[in-house]
Amino acid sequence: MKHIKTGIVLAVIVLVLSACASAPGSKGWYQDWKKCAAVGVAAGLAAGATDDKDAALAGAAGGAVIGGVICAMGDTDGDGVKNYKDKCPGTPAGGVVDAHGCEIDSDGDGVVDRLDDCASTPRGVQVDAHGCEPDADGDGVPDRLDRCQGTVAGAAVDKHGCEPDTDGDGVVDRLDKCPGTAQAIPVDNAGCELPSAYELKGVNFAFDSAALTPESSAMLDDAVKILQRHPELSVEVAGHTDNIGSAAYNQRLSERRARSVADYLIAHGVDGANITVKGYGESDPVADNGTAEGRAANRRVELRH
Repeated sequence: MKHIKTGIVLAVIVLVLSACASAPGSKGWYQDWKKCAAVGVAAGLAAGATDDKDAALAGAAGGAVIGGVICAMGDTDGDGVKNYKDKCPGTPAGGVVDAHGCEIDSDGDGVVDRLDDCASTPRGVQVDAHGCEPDADGDGVPDRLDRCQGTVAGAAVDKHGCEPDTDGDGVVDRLDKCPGTAQAIPVDNAGCELPSAYELKGVNFAFDSAALTPESSAMLDDAVKILQRHPELSVEVAGHTDNIGSAAYNQRLSERRARSVADYLIAHGVDGANITVKGYGESDPVADNGTAEGRAANRRVELRH
């Protein structure tokens, strides 16, 4: 009778633990054989809790053994690796795992292949949650290799992340209005040959003053780009006036205005060693001083090279 009772107790334990060990879920006590054994002890004691002390002890001992074995030999996450060998319990369904039950990360970037959109990232580089290197400007070249940060969205780039410049004039093809410029010829920001006297149109001053107006900044910033693109270029900042006022006064005013422009260029990164300043006063008009339009054209600043 005692043996029959003990057998019944153990059968109950097997049924309970088998059901638990096969229960669905990512994590649980039934994935750890030690916890299963402990639960088996509890189940054994409960199932054998009769007046028969031997049955209770047998249930506890049998429960520990059966619980540990059933749990260890199960495969709770269904990845094909038994629980006792599975170092990564709770693997999502469909994930490809290694012999230890862990998802494969072929490029070793810390993102498993199932989630890795960039499956051949070099070892040791920083990646995002998708296994891809950062690409701040979105040009398809990771920041680590990008020599031209901040490329305009949608622009074609080379393997270095830079827009093509077929004629090598420093102006990318997308902006170059004069493709095929000869080598070593300085160009403006449209990629066209820079005139020997490049007028800074839109550069204006307060009345009877050398103070630049705020609206002048846009043109001056364009001039900065030209001169920084051609660091070998030496230029003269030439100031001109109309003929209103005395010639001596206009001469001094043209010099002061030319100096204001030169100071702006230098302050914004142009090499001061490549800049000279000269005022021409009213001596070099390009239009008729007899008209308002002509006088406005004569009040100008040029870059001469």
